[in-house]
Amino acid sequence: MAGQPDNVACQVPQAEIPGAKRLQRGAEMNRALIGLFSLLCLFPGLAVAAPQVSVRTALLNGDKALVGGTVTLQIDVLVDTWFTSPPQLPKLSLNGAVVTPPSGEALHLTEKAAGTTLFGLRFNYQITPLEAQVYDIPALSIRVNPGQSQQPVTVSTSAQHFSAAQPAGATAGQASLIARQVELSQTLVKSHDPLRVGDTVTRQIQTRATGAQTMLIPAPPFAEVQGLTRYVQPPSVHPLDDGRGGVIGGAREDAVVYKVSEEGRFRLPAVDMKWWGAADGQAQTASVPEVVFEAKGTAGYQAPFSMAEDLRALRHNAQVNIARHWLVIVAVLIIGAGLVYFGRTWSRTFWNRWQQRREQRRHAWLNSSEYAWQLTRQQLAAQPLRLDGLYLWVRRSSGRVDLQSFLGSRERPLLKRLQQCLQNQYGNARPDAVEAPAALLDDLQTVHRQHAPRSLPQYALKPLNPTSTHEVFDENARHATVE
Repeated sequence: MAGQPDNVACQVPQAEIPGAKRLQRGAEMNRALIGLFSLLCLFPGLAVAAPQVSVRTALLNGDKALVGGTVTLQIDVLVDTWFTSPPQLPKLSLNGAVVTPPSGEALHLTEKAAGTTLFGLRFNYQITPLEAQVYDIPALSIRVNPGQSQQPVTVSTSAQHFSAAQPAGATAGQASLIARQVELSQTLVKSHDPLRVGDTVTRQIQTRATGAQTMLIPAPPFAEVQGLTRYVQPPSVHPLDDGRGGVIGGAREDAVVYKVSEEGRFRLPAVDMKWWGAADGQAQTASVPEVVFEAKGTAGYQAPFSMAEDLRALRHNAQVNIARHWLVIVAVLIIGAGLVYFGRTWSRTFWNRWQQRREQRRHAWLNSSEYAWQLTRQQLAAQPLRLDGLYLWVRRSSGRVDLQSFLGSRERPLLKRLQQCLQNQYGNARPDAVEAPAALLDDLQTVHRQHAPRSLPQYALKPLNPTSTHEVFDENARHATVE
């Protein structure tokens, strides 16, 4: 072997090489996988088939619809995968009918069709016709989000039609109770037994209507009774459910309170409620019997507990005794403090006004002729003699500035006596010959009365020039000198 050429090993057949077939099959499989992956990349729609979405519509009780009854529009949405989110249903409205949209709870469905398992949700629109006419339900577009779908899918329902008729014996224009079954019951509650004048009786009537709309259940009639005062209470309504979130009817509870106004025997009449069967449209009546009761005597109010005992127990451990005179003193102090606090401003204002008025009166008195006359009497009776008060009185009472113009010709003797008095006072006359100035006061008193200010009538005009312009002289300095 050592003398053979080097390429002898290369001439050995591959079948004789161990594992050659296994390697060849692996290479072929890899090439197939690469080709399949490339095909999937080029055509992604071949990877997963599009989900199947379908919708099914049914109209329940549409062939025998009655005014006031319920017609159910049943919609089933089916997919062969699953729902990534709840289907979006549109709002439905019909003229002359009340439409209740589906509730938040839907009925889950599982069906098989052509060997395919379908999963679905069932929704119900409750339609209550209020008028006898033909109703057209248009096609509804529903948006569905099925699993393994890249975008939402929109499906449409088929249009539906139905006609509503008036129930036999029903009054047109009035609501009719259409139901599968109606039950009526009552409860009587007394505030006191036996009843007395002033007590109350509450009559409660419960209505359960299967297959009817809650808002269409009528209120039972409550009659007025002589001797009783009627108070109708607000009703209470609620739907009847089947325990799985579905609504199967409605319930209503009405109550009335009767207050006894007088003694006697009273009768509450029976209550009848007419309704029609949803299946056959036949009129039926649900009723409760009449109620009879009697009231005697007068109700007297009695508290359920003793208030006096409770108050005595409350203050048993906290008794405080205060003498009456201390209470009076404290009350007086409080009232006094209140008066001082709230009366400071008022008292200050009153004091200032009183001071101003007092000063005004004093100023008016000092500037009056009467003040000048009193000053004249004091100076003529005093020693030494002063005549400034006399001249001040003359000027204020008449506006004159000298005695001659003041007295005039009518009082000439008095003027001479005044001149003689002045000459004697300030001349060289003998003291025994001097006439006392006080003797002139009687004559001057007569002149004073003539020149005294007279009160004017209520509507009289004042003089145009009552005083002379000579009064503009400042007299305050003279007053200070006199005083």
